Amino acid sequence: MLVLYGLGTIVGAGIYALVGEVAGRAGMYAPFGFLMASALAATTVLSFAELSARLPLSAGEAAYVHEGFGVASLATFVGLVVATAGCVSAATVANGFVGYLAELATVPRAPVIIGFTATLGLVAAWGIRESAAAVAIMTLAEVAGLVLLIAVAWPTADVGARAAELLPPLSVDVWTGISAASLLAFFAFLGFEDMVNVAEEVRDVTRTLPLAIVIVLVLSTALYVALATVVVLVVEPSELAATDAPLALVYERATGSPAHVLSIISMLAMVNGALVQIVMAARVLYGLARQGSLPAIFARVEAATRTPAVATAVATATVTVLALAFPLALLAQGTSMLMLVSFSLVNLSLVRMKRRGPPPEGIWRVPAPVPMVGFVVSVAFFGYGMWDLLSR
Repeated sequence: MLVLYGLGTIVGAGIYALVGEVAGRAGMYAPFGFLMASALAATTVLSFAELSARLPLSAGEAAYVHEGFGVASLATFVGLVVATAGCVSAATVANGFVGYLAELATVPRAPVIIGFTATLGLVAAWGIRESAAAVAIMTLAEVAGLVLLIAVAWPTADVGARAAELLPPLSVDVWTGISAASLLAFFAFLGFEDMVNVAEEVRDVTRTLPLAIVIVLVLSTALYVALATVVVLVVEPSELAATDAPLALVYERATGSPAHVLSIISMLAMVNGALVQIVMAARVLYGLARQGSLPAIFARVEAATRTPAVATAVATATVTVLALAFPLALLAQGTSMLMLVSFSLVNLSLVRMKRRGPPPEGIWRVPAPVPMVGFVVSVAFFGYGMWDLLSR
């Protein structure tokens, strides 16, 4: 169940549009863009895996930073950054949902957003088992959509005969393009960090959670590379980059049929992504209140549902306001930048913990250089994001 929850946070609606942008930058070598992005993300993923075993707590990032730096205000800041990023991400998805729904019918934006977020807030407040089950069902649907596309496009792609076209030459220009694509593809792997915030609701957490985090990274990498392989062989990368629905174009080109099924799955992916973010943000607010960093009312757990109802209501209301107030592009950029701030501090926290001494026996651990590399990668991506934002 935790693997499905994690896949639901990573393999979300973004990949349905992002693969075209990656292909536009890397061309036929887009699969290598995703492989490079996975390698870069892996350092932070592995840091989170060890930290989730060391400190299996809600508001995990805040707990990690507090343990690493011993500064309560910095830990609270990180926790609020993570909760805000979750709300901003859910607001981004809510706007995207309205956009897809508008292709099927004429709908009023504000009422749809309010109804969308309110419904997900009620599901999140219903119970973690129910929320996780809903996420699992929708995750299976969206992963099935990608697997379906790979399966129907594979014969058209003729991967066996054309595999040599995907191997990049030793050219500076080519690898510069692949590197630029990897910076973009990196954001397709965001979401693993949400898994640590349900740590207090996981059985045998010191074993289960780190293992699930790593499994999710491996599965999402395999899915992305296979997907990138077929799309660039079926449709020219320049065409993929020029469309807002690259996977629908690939499906239509490979089958000769309309891609209605992918549109429906895209909407499910958006529902899934927003639900996961609301659950995560509520758990962070709950965890911060448990640590004394927020008012105690945020730590209130309803006896019937065993969920933090007040924290869930606040997270849902915040998502609604953000979705109504800001455009999709700005929300998406803000999510990435906020998470990179958190990743930088979390990796540096693990560096400091390791310098103090070995972790408790019997828990998942990673080599000492891993979190330092994760810190450098996170800072580099943050710098790239700021440059991209300022250069527009």
